Amino acid sequence: MNGINAYELRRYLEHAIANQKDLDLVILGSDFFMFNSLLENRAGFSEDRLEKQHISLKDIINIAFSVDALSASKETIVDSKKNPPDDIVSGENGFMPYLNPNPETTQWRFRNGINVYYNFHAKYELSTPLDELKKIVDLCQQNNIKLILFISPSHATQWEAIRATGEWSTFEEWKREVVKITPVFDFSGYNSITTEPIHNEMENYRDNSHYTKKVGDLILNRILSYQEEEVPEDFGIFINSENIESHLTKIRQDREVWAKNNPDEVKLVEETKQKFDEKISGKINKN
Repeated sequence: MNGINAYELRRYLEHAIANQKDLDLVILGSDFFMFNSLLENRAGFSEDRLEKQHISLKDIINIAFSVDALSASKETIVDSKKNPPDDIVSGENGFMPYLNPNPETTQWRFRNGINVYYNFHAKYELSTPLDELKKIVDLCQQNNIKLILFISPSHATQWEAIRATGEWSTFEEWKREVVKITPVFDFSGYNSITTEPIHNEMENYRDNSHYTKKVGDLILNRILSYQEEEVPEDFGIFINSENIESHLTKIRQDREVWAKNNPDEVKLVEETKQKFDEKISGKINKN
């Protein structure tokens, strides 16, 4: 579920519970961005689809008879006769579990991803208290579901983008608010995974916010206590109200070391922010 806000997340969980009566474990990846109160519901979100076991009449009509559906069907037929592109790896049953993007575009993908962050979150208002997270925790408790929450491990440049928008203190406050509600595994920060240098043959990231299957497996290993010897010691720290302040202090210290050793990546984030600000300023002046 890409780019959703906390309300959408809670509603999708309610939908899952309504349709899976034997659900007993929820592993939830959370991030700072979904708690931006300025982030609206995605265009494709629809309450009419939730907590039902059938497709709504409106969706059936849109799928079967709309101009978009006819156009998409035509494109599917045409594309099916072509050879699949080399950069897509198809899994079983037609799933495409991951992409193999052109390694020579890595720098562009990171710059573009950072710019996307600025477009959506240059203005940020933390929705405190974290009511939706509290509802999710209560929902799981009421339905005897074990909830494991983790903070996703975006690349270090993503954390620098937060700093560039002046929201680092808000980012820390968000974590403080989270642990008031529930403990959480924190995979963010400047650790041995998130600080992988940006280069053409990256193992951990496709861009600044999307990590690879390898990293996803490490996350699961940590939170499920499985083959933990394969997980770097600094990746996935279990935090609560007792150790949150020392944890935040450690991240600040790690950031200083990383910034000193990676000036080009700091510059990438700052230059992208400068160009974004110039673009916004130009639009304002035109109006």
